[in-house]
Amino acid sequence: MGMEAVNTAVADAGSGSASEKGGGDASVAPALGQVLLAVEELWPESLAEDWDEVGLVVGRPTAEVSKVLFAVDPTLAVIEEAVDWGAELLITHHPLLLKGVNSVAATTAKGLAVHRLIESGTGLLTVHTNGDSAVGGVSDVLADALGLENVAPLAPAANGLPEEGIGRVGDLPDVMTLGDFAARVFEILPAVAGGVRVAGDKDGLVRRVAVCGGAGDGLFDAVRLSQADIYVTADMRHHPASEAREAAVDGRPYLIDVSHFASEWLWLPAAAEALGNVLADQGHDVEIRVSSTNSDPWDFILTPGGD
Repeated sequence: MGMEAVNTAVADAGSGSASEKGGGDASVAPALGQVLLAVEELWPESLAEDWDEVGLVVGRPTAEVSKVLFAVDPTLAVIEEAVDWGAELLITHHPLLLKGVNSVAATTAKGLAVHRLIESGTGLLTVHTNGDSAVGGVSDVLADALGLENVAPLAPAANGLPEEGIGRVGDLPDVMTLGDFAARVFEILPAVAGGVRVAGDKDGLVRRVAVCGGAGDGLFDAVRLSQADIYVTADMRHHPASEAREAAVDGRPYLIDVSHFASEWLWLPAAAEALGNVLADQGHDVEIRVSSTNSDPWDFILTPGGD
């Protein structure tokens, strides 16, 4: 489902009166603080990695929220989309301020982003590695889109349930060739300039699949322990990928390198629907939409023999 097509389905799932959901009174827009409680229920901050920065970045907990926009990145284009639509809250997967800053003056892109958010009355909330680790998180959605069964975390969460953690590993219902599986990966992801890169025998057979939405080339030890035939992740660097191929047994695990943005965008419709359902069950009326802005940083690619 493309970036434009998800919004009608998400809005329908996330809105409706309290009587439609089983309550007695008409639903009302919640305060930002109430939305934060719903987010914590779905993606607890305790699941975030120690190095990460998640939670509320900009916004008053008492502010009313009637529209929420989900996006991968808090870029200026995404912020403008949220402001133009009238969203009082923007929820992004990636943090705006991951490292400490001494100034948010509007002389830098990040400073300008903070100013635009505050001046427009738009809150910003980050759900990053807690959204990766939680049940129904980024890698769970990716595993589900690929049809994996018997799914378990690649790296179990230190502070979570057994089914929570970074990455997922599971089995395809039937054996596939690497070429056919790579085509499936390509088909489920939003179209981006970088496409999908594959390492391995195109006719090789795969069934056990490890995945990690976002940059996952630090998980190769866990991938090998999982006995996966193939590993799907983003931002594979030269040296980790090269070393993984040198250490491969019978060519496995094969590697598929995808767009960081595309691998995490898949989570947005599911996350928007989940939040909409929780808020509706609590009697709140909120319109939720997934950003239509493609924040993948690349515009085109040149390949051997290509145009």
